[in-house]
Amino acid sequence: MDPIKRLCAAMDEGIDAALITSGPNRFYFTGMASSAGTLFITREKAYFLIDFRYIEKARDTVKNCEVVLQDDLMEQLGELILRHQVKTVGIESRYMTISAFEGFSGGLPAEVLRDGRLQSAIDALREVKTPEEIAHLQRAQDLTDEAFRFILPYIKPGVSEQDLILELGVYMERHGSENRDINMIAISGKKTSLPHGRADTKKIESGDFVMFDMGFVIGGYHADMTRTVAVGKVSDEQRKVYATVLEAQRRALDAVRAGVPCAEVDRVARDYIDGAGYRGCFGHNLGHSVGIEVHEDPRLGPASKAVLKAGGCVTIEPGIYLAGRFGVRIEDMVIVTEDGCDDLTHSDKSLIIL
Repeated sequence: MDPIKRLCAAMDEGIDAALITSGPNRFYFTGMASSAGTLFITREKAYFLIDFRYIEKARDTVKNCEVVLQDDLMEQLGELILRHQVKTVGIESRYMTISAFEGFSGGLPAEVLRDGRLQSAIDALREVKTPEEIAHLQRAQDLTDEAFRFILPYIKPGVSEQDLILELGVYMERHGSENRDINMIAISGKKTSLPHGRADTKKIESGDFVMFDMGFVIGGYHADMTRTVAVGKVSDEQRKVYATVLEAQRRALDAVRAGVPCAEVDRVARDYIDGAGYRGCFGHNLGHSVGIEVHEDPRLGPASKAVLKAGGCVTIEPGIYLAGRFGVRIEDMVIVTEDGCDDLTHSDKSLIIL
């Protein structure tokens, strides 16, 4: 079913219309990526208002609602509200700023609801992926696996982290990644103890761990994968930490299935890491959902109240980070099923020593 029709079916009966202004949700409901545009969905009809820069593309791309050239947005929305006798308008409470809410609330002839009912309906739709979405995710991850195999021969002493980022960026661009704002991690040595460290001119040395966190974007959908490899040699402790993270991930993957609380999957990995002597060294959530955005809800962490649903796409990425020394993270992206999960990630997880 068309996503706009699915949203109308899922919307609380107290919401007459939906106001969509965020880039991710505009793309989800219209199939068009843009930096502007307003989607207004009533129970009878949907409208996509967009300015001259994108109007030609919108008329060619958007097929499930009427495309309207934006002029005076408030006036145009007001006319649509009166035409469809809309009394209440739901908003994306996660994305809309206070100033934008106040502008719409004061400028439209309807009650603009500041609660999270519309957001909850959208989240529920986006959490469960359609077969088409899963195909995009799998293709993005397949290309990410290929990129990882591509970069391995470049990892050697004397090569800088920035060199690795540039090689990967060019490779991904040439092979069709839609992400022009490349936000990858390629860090080495002591910096691997920083979960979101940034690459710089540091050169790789023998004995370093090198950590990659990367992913293609295909059809608007993200892949997300982390691998940690070693250069030249490893210490006994490096081997132990790597083996601990790998086993923690294996146990968590075995725990994934529809109906299991997200916090429970996190607990499986966290308890194993704590029991191996690394309590306090795994300071982030076990994972998160992935789709149009690389970080979506629900999250898999100790504070999560969510339950995994069949068709959800989540990461499983335990890590151990020893401050000032080194860190290891291993991340796979999986599709939740009724009786387990389908792992979309196929890159080698054994300890690679280059």
